[in-house]
Amino acid sequence: MNRRPAHRPSTWCAGLLLASVAVVVGCRAADTDGITPVPQLLAFLPWLLVPTGFALLCALLARWWPGLVCGIAVLGLLAWYQDPYGKATDPGGPALAAFRVLTSNVEFGRGTPALVPRIRDRRPDVVFVEECEYTCQATLETDFATDYPYRQAVRAAGSHGSLILSRFPLRPTAGVRGTMGMPGAVADVRGHTVRLQLAHPMPPLPDQVGLWQRELGRLRAFAAADPHTPTVLAGDFNATQDHAAFRRILDTGLTDAARLAGHDRAASWPARTASVIGAQIDHVLVSPDFTATGAHFLRVAGTDHRALVVDLTLHQRG
Repeated sequence: MNRRPAHRPSTWCAGLLLASVAVVVGCRAADTDGITPVPQLLAFLPWLLVPTGFALLCALLARWWPGLVCGIAVLGLLAWYQDPYGKATDPGGPALAAFRVLTSNVEFGRGTPALVPRIRDRRPDVVFVEECEYTCQATLETDFATDYPYRQAVRAAGSHGSLILSRFPLRPTAGVRGTMGMPGAVADVRGHTVRLQLAHPMPPLPDQVGLWQRELGRLRAFAAADPHTPTVLAGDFNATQDHAAFRRILDTGLTDAARLAGHDRAASWPARTASVIGAQIDHVLVSPDFTATGAHFLRVAGTDHRALVVDLTLHQRG
């Protein structure tokens, strides 16, 4: 008696799941972000282990051996891509200055009241705030007028406003052009020049993937423009290390500070589920002049992003 039809649902289920995951993993392997829905799914690449495992179970129950082999191959690729992208380098030279950086997307300013005590508690030296509209900027500049006398802002409503607060003297720069504000500055960190740039490109919405890629490309151009000056590029990148457009920025020589501190896969968004499932789209990227320790992702009420605090040490290049 032929029992193959009884296994057909399991075979179809395994085939559909494997085909879907294989497309996403294939784009990751081909170093491209593809088209919708691939960029959106790439943000959650580590979690594709779950449907892949289920597909393997279905293939095993159906005794679909080609599907089982394919599933094992996809599973192997997913496991391979869990490792941090690129190589971390040691600056080699002596330490010159240490300071703390905090970045937070306050979601249209709604997280500002909860961010204020976080800043007071953590006492960062430089603060990058995305989606900091007029009220957010007024609150932070008033509450921290003495602690952070230097600031650079794009003054705008809603998600378009952004702010950099600093204990160190700042010289304003043109920043990076984008749909949402991305201010920049050059800081004098205890006698050492450091480029500061806030990152907040558009998210990869289904009809805006091209815009998202272009704005990440502008951030890459900023990173590559001056490889000899110590650089901190921080904010909400709306991208993870599994996005090709983000890896292009890392290819300029920048390294993710969370990765240096041992938290390369800690989720920052969405904050409500980040402790269980999420994506790390908020980053502090640093040039090879820096080491990083003590990265912490902090819950900030009122926003869908976790804040990121990192302790950086600037070194003389060896």
